[in-house]
Order: sequence, then C-alpha cells, then structure tokens
Amino acid sequence: MKKEEIIRQYFCSWLKQDINLCKDLFSDNATYSECYGPIYRNKREILTWFRDWNKEGKVLEWPIKKLLIIRNTAIVEWYFKCDYQNKVSEFDGVSLIEFNNQNKIKNVKEFQSKSEHYYPYS
Repeated sequence: MKKEEIIRQYFCSWLKQDINLCKDLFSDNATYSECYGPIYRNKREILTWFRDWNKEGKVLEWPIKKLLIIRNTAIVEWYFKCDYQNKVSEFDGVSLIEFNNQNKIKNVKEFQSKSEHYYPYS
C-alpha cells in the first residue's frame, strides 16, 4: 500500500470507528503524540487508545486539506471535528508522520490550531 493510501485509510478508520482498518498500519514500536499532550508508546497502546476513545466519542469530520510526502515522511494538514462525551469540538491541525522501511507508520506527531480564524487588519 502506498503511503498516501495508508494515511487516508487511517483517517477513515476513525470516521468509521473501525479498528480493523488501522490495526495493520503501525509498526509494533510506533509512537503517537497527540496535539494536546498524550503520547502512546507502541502499537498496543495506540490500538487501546483507539478502542477507548471510540467508546466515548465519534469523529464527525476529518478531511485532509493538504498532503505532502517526501521519502519516508508525510506532512498532513487537516480539519478535525468530533463529539466526545457529548461535547463537540473542532480545530485545524498538522500531522508529521514517519514510516519505516516496511511502509508501516513508526511515528506520528500532531499539532493543532484554532479553527476559528479572523483578520485583525481587515
């Protein structure tokens, strides 16, 4: 599977709440750093987080705005909207995704920005 397909399948797994779509995408020693602090240190922790989060929440939207892949690194710009514990939140974000030589995700670092933007000099 190509890196772009892997990334799109990962996003889709959250939208469909389907762990089977993402369980083979990560290397066993993958790390995942969420934009608000938590870090998952291996594939088992990443999949446990997926299961636990989807019991309490639902991803409503997660479109990819821009995707750039250079060798084993991808930069993905996206918008995220979810309902977690009956609270809807949304933000813009960027993920830096690194792949190993077997095309498995080995590292994800997320960064977020407020989704409501304004122009102070307009």
